[in-house]
Amino acid sequence: MAILRVNPTRMELTKLKKRLKTAARGHKLLKDKRDEMVRQFMLLIRKNRTMRIEVEKALSSALADFVLARVAMTRESMDEALLFPLREVDLEVSKTNIMSVNVPKIDYQEKKRTQEFFPYGMLSTSAELDSASAELSKVLPTMVELAELEKTCNMLADEIEKTRRRVNALEYVMIPQLEETIKYIKMKLDENERGSLTRLMKTKDMIQQREAAQ
Repeated sequence: MAILRVNPTRMELTKLKKRLKTAARGHKLLKDKRDEMVRQFMLLIRKNRTMRIEVEKALSSALADFVLARVAMTRESMDEALLFPLREVDLEVSKTNIMSVNVPKIDYQEKKRTQEFFPYGMLSTSAELDSASAELSKVLPTMVELAELEKTCNMLADEIEKTRRRVNALEYVMIPQLEETIKYIKMKLDENERGSLTRLMKTKDMIQQREAAQ
């Protein structure tokens, strides 16, 4: 591990010790954050899988009914029937915070319906179209929630990866580098101290010899 290019002085040693302490604290905080985000991510992934299976099952059933309706109806009749929405909704998108990650929050509100029946005539349409429209109408809130959940999972996954890289950079690069540099400076200071002590002892011996000779 390469050491930092610094002067081996006690002032630099004190600065590096402070940096090492800060880096160790930051490493612990980031590691705790990563672990908690992973825990919440796993919970959301399980929920996402359950909802996706539910939505795909409902969409497959609706698609099958649409195919049957297409066989029983003319193209013009189906296009005309699908011009009018079965329900109207308001979607309000905001943000919520999960472990310092701003994830989307979609508020689903259905407008009050003016009629309880399908918005198209019954004579020119088939029962399969009614079933498909009802199935899609029923699964719409779940689809909106699933979209919110999948976006949240994607954003959390990106943040987990960024945090993991920061944790690894601190754990395997910065902290070992600081520790090696501190060790190097301590060795240099000890070496300088021993050199100074040796010079002092030699000087003392020379003075004593001079005094003895006089």
